[in-house]
Amino acid sequence: MSAVKVKRVASGWEKVLNIVLFIGIAALVIPFVKWAIIDAQFAGTQRCTSSGACWVFIALRLQSFMFGFYETAELWRPIVILALWAVSIISLFKVSYGRALRILPFILLGMPLLSWGLLDGRWFGLSHVETTRWGGLMLSLMITLMGLSFAFPIGLALALGRMSKLPLIKAGSIAFIELWRGVPLITVLFMSSVMLPLILPPGSEIDKLFRVLVGVALFTSAYLAEVIRAGLRGVPSGQAEAAMALGLSGPQRLFLVVLPQALRSVIPSLVNCFISLFKDTSLVIIVGMFDLLGMVQQANTDSYWLGYATEGYLFAGLVFWVICFALSRFSLKLEKAHA
Repeated sequence: MSAVKVKRVASGWEKVLNIVLFIGIAALVIPFVKWAIIDAQFAGTQRCTSSGACWVFIALRLQSFMFGFYETAELWRPIVILALWAVSIISLFKVSYGRALRILPFILLGMPLLSWGLLDGRWFGLSHVETTRWGGLMLSLMITLMGLSFAFPIGLALALGRMSKLPLIKAGSIAFIELWRGVPLITVLFMSSVMLPLILPPGSEIDKLFRVLVGVALFTSAYLAEVIRAGLRGVPSGQAEAAMALGLSGPQRLFLVVLPQALRSVIPSLVNCFISLFKDTSLVIIVGMFDLLGMVQQANTDSYWLGYATEGYLFAGLVFWVICFALSRFSLKLEKAHA
């Protein structure tokens, strides 16, 4: 007997509510489209004279929004580095888990060192570009990628330590995790950039960006530890027992059997950590570094371009949204592929 589908008819109040919502949305969308597209000015080299949005401001400032104050003649360096990061990360998820484990050490250690060396320049005999000139979207991505690369092995060690049967190691791991999870990132950045130099020996100096990366790595490692621990808890104990029966050692059981399954089950949570840290990079402006949002704010102080802050913030918001949305869809695709 086939099921009978009953079509629900909206009540009078629901119809009125739908009409009101439609009118309200139209009242917001139509003026915005008129301002952002119809009356907008997209080309030129001077201040806009139209009543709509001035996207000329974005076009002329696009290089600084993307790369900060980085030397124009050396822009090939960040472009190459970002391309290598993209290829490395995509390869990590496209190959088998056995090969991924061989790629992972290069991503966690090799890519941060290569990124710093090439962007700085001195390691490869190139012209030196100080980290104070790094900025824009490039800085946001570098802090996120390098911070997570340093944080992952720390987080893995903390997750294993929290699951350890040794009381001292377990207590130390719990204390570290709870301490860093209880401190806001803005406090970590302030302490690493402002307070740390005050307690260093006279004459010693540590690069500000490096101090920020250390603070970000320690902060993020506490959250990654809980994500990894949840994945390890979700792996059936029979997997480790079967690996033991095959004669695998403890590290082999962990890295060849347990850890790949654990990481596969927490891919969405790992991507969420990436997205969260990527958005939090805007906080570096409090320590005198200019990420994408910081460069937009800096551009708004130019007296010639006063009055175009709305366009700048809309552009920054769109860039953040596109990257975060793409990552969330990529995470969903991976989750379905490995379901």
